[in-house]
Amino acid sequence: MSTDTDADARQQLIDLAAEFYDQFEDGNVPTMTLPTRTKSNIEYDEESNVWVYGDRTSTRSANSVRGARKLLKAIYTIEFLSRQLDEDRSSTLRELYYLSESWDAEEAQFNGQDESNKLVEDLEIVSEVKREDFHMRPEESGATLIGPLELIEQTRRGERQIHCQEDVGEGGYQIPNNPDTIEFTDHDIDFVLCVETGGMRDRLVENGFDTDYNCLVVHLKGQPARATRRITKRLHDELDLPVLVFTDGDPWSYRIFGSVAYGSIKSAHLSKYLATPEARYVGIRPQDIVEYDLPTDPLADSDVNALESELEDPRFQDEFWTEQIELQLDIEKKAEQQALAANGLDFVTDTYLPERLTEMGVL
Repeated sequence: MSTDTDADARQQLIDLAAEFYDQFEDGNVPTMTLPTRTKSNIEYDEESNVWVYGDRTSTRSANSVRGARKLLKAIYTIEFLSRQLDEDRSSTLRELYYLSESWDAEEAQFNGQDESNKLVEDLEIVSEVKREDFHMRPEESGATLIGPLELIEQTRRGERQIHCQEDVGEGGYQIPNNPDTIEFTDHDIDFVLCVETGGMRDRLVENGFDTDYNCLVVHLKGQPARATRRITKRLHDELDLPVLVFTDGDPWSYRIFGSVAYGSIKSAHLSKYLATPEARYVGIRPQDIVEYDLPTDPLADSDVNALESELEDPRFQDEFWTEQIELQLDIEKKAEQQALAANGLDFVTDTYLPERLTEMGVL
C-alpha cells in the first residue's frame, strides 16, 4: 500500500542520485558531505534538551579508491531502496547486507553489516528521510504496549482497529517498525509508564496496574528501539500525556532513561523525532536502596566508571541526579526493579509506584 510518504522518500533518494550525476556531467569529482559522526561532534542542545550534531562535516569523495567505493555502495543502495519503495516492498537491515552479495559490481558489496547499517544512517542524514520511510526494518524488537488506547493500524490487508487492552492478550500490542503508520483514535490514559524489563512489565499487567490507574504500559525491552521511542514521543506530543520511565537502579539503566528523554549519540540526527525531553524518571533510585533496604549487587568497576562519567554528562546535570549518583558511589550498590518483590509481589503496584507518582504530582 504505497503512500505519499513513500513517494516523497523515493523522490529524495532520486534527487540524491541526481546530484552525483550532475557532478559528473559538470566535470567534477562526485562528493557527499555529512556531519562528522564522532562523539566530539555531538552537542547537547540546551534549548531543545536533546543530542544534535555539531557544525563539523566530513566529505566522501570519489578522488580516492576508498572514497569511490563508498559512493559506489551508496549509489547501489539508493537504487535498491528506490526500487523497494516503487514495488511497495520492505526489507531488514540484515537482508540489505546479504542482498549486496548479489549486486553485479563486486566493489559495491558490503564487507559487513556494520558498514551497511552506517550507510543507511548516512542516507537518512543527507536525504532527511527516516529509514522507516525507506521501508527498512531492524530485526524484530518485540517491544509491546498495553493500556486503554484505541488506534488504527495500516496493514497490507487494510486498516485494522485495535483496543490495546480489549483486543490483545496479556502480551499486549506489538509496536510496529514504523509507528507513524498508526492513528490514535481514542484513549482513557492518564500517563505512560515505560518499563525496562519484561519481568516488571508482566508484574504490572498481572496486578492490573494498567486498568487500576488508566496507565499505558510500554515495554522498553532494555535499550529501547527507535520504534519504541518514536511511539512514546507521539503519545506525549499528540495526546499530551505525561511520560514516566521505570528502570533498574544502575548507570546503564539511567542511560536508558537518557535515550528516551534526550536521545542517543548514535541517532542524534533523529532526536526531534525520537526524544521526549519532558519524560521523567520513576525508576529505582539509590535512595530507594537505602530506604527500602533492597537486595543489591555490588558495583563493578565498569559501573563506577559509568557513574563518574554520568556526573559529567549534560543529561544528568541537575540536583536530583548529582545527589543520587554520588549516593550510589558512596554505598557502592545497585538494584534491579524486581528487588522490590522482597517486600511482596504487590508492593510495586500497591505502594512503591503509587507513592512515587503521587509525590511527582502524576496521581
